[in-house]
Amino acid sequence: MGRRFFDLKIDVYVPGRWYLSDPQNPAGDEIEDIWQFIQGKPVELAERLRIPLYQAGASLDFTTAGAGQAPIVSDRVASLFRQMAPEDIQLFPVDVEGEAGPFFLLNVAREIRCIDDAACAAVQIRTADEYTERVGEYRSVSRLRIDKAKVGDARVFRTWGWHAPIIVDEDLKDALEANGIFGGRFDEV
Repeated sequence: MGRRFFDLKIDVYVPGRWYLSDPQNPAGDEIEDIWQFIQGKPVELAERLRIPLYQAGASLDFTTAGAGQAPIVSDRVASLFRQMAPEDIQLFPVDVEGEAGPFFLLNVAREIRCIDDAACAAVQIRTADEYTERVGEYRSVSRLRIDKAKVGDARVFRTWGWHAPIIVDEDLKDALEANGIFGGRFDEV
């Protein structure tokens, strides 16, 4: 059957869960590019970021912060990514408002062109009528499916042209579940 892959998403059904706002610099200003952490590319950070609470609640092992959807993970989730996918990710320590424990911004620094258009329920491609710099990328993807033959040795990655999904392989998914990840859910792609 080959390797299986899953879209790691936030679980919005966790009762009493917290919600985080967009990352800020130490002075409390929103960072310039809140979208840089979903592009599937390495980033450089010159300073430690703060993550303010949007809505207080139960802290989670996996969530995203603000409109930019920057993935924020607990120390134990960061350890699993560090162990199992060191070539695919970057981890940046962050200060989460009201939390003493260590948290990290998880940047998935690998992007693969692997969406299987024919296997998805529906895809819409951007045209020259909108965002000329993004022509050919996806405007929408319903029931995402990937071409596993194009993935190679990646354990975690973003999909080219449709960056929101964080795709993890089955081994990483199983390790996260075995360690009781709180706040994430998985949909097979």
